[in-house]
Amino acid sequence: MNIKFEWRSLSVILIVFLTCFYLPVGTVSFDNALLEAFHLVKWYAREHVLLCLLPAFFIAGAISVFVSQAAVMKYLGAGANKVLAYGVASVSGTILAVCSCTVLPLFAGIYRMGAGLGPATAFLYSGPAINVLSIVLTARILGPELGLARALGAILFSVVIGILMHLIFRREEKARQLNVVDLPDEVKRPLWQNALYFATMVGILVFANWGHPENDSGLWALIFDLKWPITAICAALLAVLLVLWFNMPWWKVGLVALPVAALALFFPTKPLLSFTAGLLGLSLISGTEAGENAAWFDSSWGFAKQILPLLLFGVLVAGLLLGRVGHEGLIPVSWVSDAVGGNSLQANFFAAFSGAFMYFATLTEVPILQGLIGNGMGKGPALALLLAGPALSLPNMLVIRSVLGTAKTLVFVSLVICMATISGMLFGIFF
Repeated sequence: MNIKFEWRSLSVILIVFLTCFYLPVGTVSFDNALLEAFHLVKWYAREHVLLCLLPAFFIAGAISVFVSQAAVMKYLGAGANKVLAYGVASVSGTILAVCSCTVLPLFAGIYRMGAGLGPATAFLYSGPAINVLSIVLTARILGPELGLARALGAILFSVVIGILMHLIFRREEKARQLNVVDLPDEVKRPLWQNALYFATMVGILVFANWGHPENDSGLWALIFDLKWPITAICAALLAVLLVLWFNMPWWKVGLVALPVAALALFFPTKPLLSFTAGLLGLSLISGTEAGENAAWFDSSWGFAKQILPLLLFGVLVAGLLLGRVGHEGLIPVSWVSDAVGGNSLQANFFAAFSGAFMYFATLTEVPILQGLIGNGMGKGPALALLLAGPALSLPNMLVIRSVLGTAKTLVFVSLVICMATISGMLFGIFF
């Protein structure tokens, strides 16, 4: 008998038993928090999985199949030009209006294709942190100085964090890169064709999730009014490219297009029906094909199986602890507001730390901060939360660990929190 193992098992059983024994079911605060957890998961499943994550899974799967490892190594690998690699990774968020969870399959795709740890983690941070819409909204609602500080800080963060991750784990990275450095670059189609193919999918992801602007006039409002027609154009172009360049049978694509068009015609006020039909149809035709189209579906499905369960569990826990916007979980909002007043080291660290574990859908961090600032939150802690919150969340950390491992995840999260804390303090001193 393994005594050590048996004691460990007994400890686990005791912890589970005591947790069940003292579970505060029936108390108002716990019951409300439990309800908030399920409300958040329900909202996430309805509003976020279909529009954000599933298109991101298809993009990640396409990266794994249609982008050669040699191309990834050339631009983002350990031996790539550092200025080019970190430059591309650090401004990626200006193109992708994604949150900390939607960026995960994209990050996993380029990392597994051979991207260096530094550029890959720079992309992981910058994807949700340098969202143009959120920067503009921050400047308009919270003030131009916070908007500018967020933009500059996020770009600088992504580069510094990527470089530090590379330096800290350079030995492991060197060993990992040796396994892919000599792989041949098999070019099946020109670069411009792949670029246009990815642009259509990114267009679907970006415009389907285009948020309502503060004002009902102007360019952002016009794009919001036309978001679904633009998304439909991107989807139609993707269908054409799949037939012309990716050997997808035209009749299969046509069979998928018919119900999508019919739903759009008969239910114009419910575009999610057409969008869902398109995703199901794309899954069906790619999954029943052979060759690289089948590999595309298999890779996308692999990302979904790995990431979705962790994300939904993380959202459930985040909802239990912190609730939704305007609702409380187990941790009262007043505690957070009281803890982040002023510009002390403690206030900035608490803002960065709590923001790192909270889940922010794209753009929701701005109204949350508006309420916190109205309740006495200092400008320094506000910036710390802006720099740590959108880029991290508890669901996000669980998935990063499954890709990078525990050590790299802990270092990445620690770097984000520490740099956000320091930046908040400096900003609070000057503003």
